[in-house]
Amino acid sequence: MNKDILEKVLKGLADNNIRYEIIIHWSEEDQRYIAEVPELPGCMADGETYEEAVRNAQIVISEWIETAKSLGRNIPEPRGKLMYA
Repeated sequence: MNKDILEKVLKGLADNNIRYEIIIHWSEEDQRYIAEVPELPGCMADGETYEEAVRNAQIVISEWIETAKSLGRNIPEPRGKLMYA
């Protein structure tokens, strides 16, 4: 992991931005793990391993929040465990 990416992950963890639920599943089509963040529209990542997908999701969450702030958009509060009907 390069230094810039590591700094983004650590900043996100320090800012408590990585409290969003991450749903991970295997994609046969892509042959990769897909990590989706349902509370942040369009926020998703992938990886060759489960762990890589989680790390990439943490980076994308931080970038999603940075972008939303710079555009003056609302940032949803983490809701914790989502319930599905």
